[in-house]
Amino acid sequence: MSETAPSASASKRRVVFVVGSGRSGTSTMAGALQALGMHVPQPEVRADETNPKGFAESKWVVDLHHELLQRENVQVSDARPGAWYATGKASASGITRARVTEWLGPHFAPAVGEEPAVEELVVKDPRLAWFLGLWKSAALRCDAQASYVTMLRHVTEVVGSKQKYYSQATNDFSQVQRTAAWVNMMLHTERATREGRRAFVRYDDLLSDWTVPVFRLGQDLDLEAVKGASANDIRKVHQFIDPGLKRVATTWAEVEVPERLRELAEETWSGLSKLAEPGGDTPDVHATLDEVRAAYVAFYDEAEAVAQSSVVAARREGRQQAREEQPAAPRALATRAKDKLRRTLQR
Repeated sequence: MSETAPSASASKRRVVFVVGSGRSGTSTMAGALQALGMHVPQPEVRADETNPKGFAESKWVVDLHHELLQRENVQVSDARPGAWYATGKASASGITRARVTEWLGPHFAPAVGEEPAVEELVVKDPRLAWFLGLWKSAALRCDAQASYVTMLRHVTEVVGSKQKYYSQATNDFSQVQRTAAWVNMMLHTERATREGRRAFVRYDDLLSDWTVPVFRLGQDLDLEAVKGASANDIRKVHQFIDPGLKRVATTWAEVEVPERLRELAEETWSGLSKLAEPGGDTPDVHATLDEVRAAYVAFYDEAEAVAQSSVVAARREGRQQAREEQPAAPRALATRAKDKLRRTLQR
């Protein structure tokens, strides 16, 4: 199937991909767009104590991304620059692209018992940025215009929030790893969305007065649900967005990382924040972020080279542990098989 939409300029179909690091306000943004009338494909991931107002994310999307990340041995929060190549291969798979297109297309059909057809969808998941090429292709195949909303929250608050809400499930992630993963995620997400229609929104701006950034992105991304929102829709968003949603306000005083990593994180935040200003998405800012991204790749490569002995030792330890944990019965069978073979050869 052709990658080019036959009538993209005439189509009213829109897909907004809400991206950014987890715990940066992606659920709040997706939930606000949903309240204004955009459609989140059902069923949704259920709300829990980490996000009591809901995630506004489709369960099918989350399950797909989880499957693809496991297949490519990539973590949701992965600090390795090389991880993008692995997920890029998954995004290029013709079978996977067909799968996503077959799922996305029917969601533009009328909801049960409703007319007219759905024209504007919201797709959101913290894993989404790893597969933007995959979703862009699906949008084109469905004759829909893709656009991106990237949520920005300072790295220390993201790290603090993950430490608070995710530490029991992922206690093997340190503050250093989470900071590096944030830098890696945000810099590569910015680069991946650069050629498309996009908006950047600071989480603090969304909480303080959501109408300013949301109605601006509605104009910039040509979203009818936002531009034509009714008073009742606006009231729903006011009820949904609560400044109290910001439950973590961690600073560098509470996040211990190497000085160079802290510098790279601050340079990343500074550049991305400029993109959130009206008219701030400029070639000069892009060039600055390209430099920071190159500096991060060099930093990571250096750290990886220094830690190579630890990597080798961990692999050996893992193999030794696997041997020690091998069940006694299979070991005994293997020993008897070897003895039988040896006796046969000695005859």
